[in-house]
Amino acid sequence: MNQTQKAINTLISQVEQSVIGQSHVVRSLVIGLLTQGHVLLEGLPGTAKTRSVKSLADNLHTSFGRIQFTPDLLPSDVTGAEVYQDLNGKPQLHFQPGPIFNSIILADEINRAPAKVQAALLEAMAEGTITVGDQTHTLPDLFMVLATQNPVEQEGTYPLPEAQMDRFIMKVTVDYPDDDAELDIIRLVRSEESPQKQNTENDSKIEATIQLDPSIVMQARSELSQIEISEISERYIVALVMATRKPERYAESNLSRWIEIGSSPRASISLDKCSRAYAWLQGRDYVEPDDIRAMAHSVLGHRVTLSYDALADGVTQEQVINELLDHVVIG
Repeated sequence: MNQTQKAINTLISQVEQSVIGQSHVVRSLVIGLLTQGHVLLEGLPGTAKTRSVKSLADNLHTSFGRIQFTPDLLPSDVTGAEVYQDLNGKPQLHFQPGPIFNSIILADEINRAPAKVQAALLEAMAEGTITVGDQTHTLPDLFMVLATQNPVEQEGTYPLPEAQMDRFIMKVTVDYPDDDAELDIIRLVRSEESPQKQNTENDSKIEATIQLDPSIVMQARSELSQIEISEISERYIVALVMATRKPERYAESNLSRWIEIGSSPRASISLDKCSRAYAWLQGRDYVEPDDIRAMAHSVLGHRVTLSYDALADGVTQEQVINELLDHVVIG
């Protein structure tokens, strides 16, 4: 394991100290960071979605912006707007950047805002630019949207459009913690409420805790391109994605009955990127089929549209991907 891998794994460990019982969430956020992708976190209120994102931003030496999505939010509240300013007695039009002009963006409760506001993120997520009026503004090189949403069954939520869902490289489900993790959470929050104890702990960790420089992330991204992936693994990725589009190929499964619309080509690209990042974090320079399987739920689940029969039977996207992995063979 080289120095870059050690630094990124240190970042994961530091974030996990603040976010207990959600190791898979922290790892997914870092994989999104390494693959230049955007991540959607879905879970009930109070499951540390926002805390996870803020903790990641706190451990990176870069700018952080938070957008609290509400029903009355306007697109200009996200992107910024052109305003008149008096300069030497002459009024001039000046662009005032919005919170989107940061490296790490927390789009909190993204599905509580109308579709028009949600769509304001599309250009930023896809192109790394924002257009206001007739001017196009470039976003930072290190740019990542980490969005949180409540399940669509919750009151006051708006389902994200399929086009925007597809822009997220991964969708991660954040569940409730188990008994031991819940106990650790209580103790962690209690320690944070005690200034004296908190200062003592901070003093003892001052050398162990670092803010990762963005150049390390850029170096890690360049190393991902060197990760080898065999033709067998490549064909396995293609087979998984094609099974969502042509489920009738697997007549012995429930796929054709459960899937209405399959995944786009972005699914194949994303699964390749995330599998390489997952292998890199393990200290390997090659991808194994198990790396692909490990990332399949997060990458493919939100890109599959369930049929009416599946929804009526209460079938979840997780069950569909499990069925996919059970029937699509490697090689």
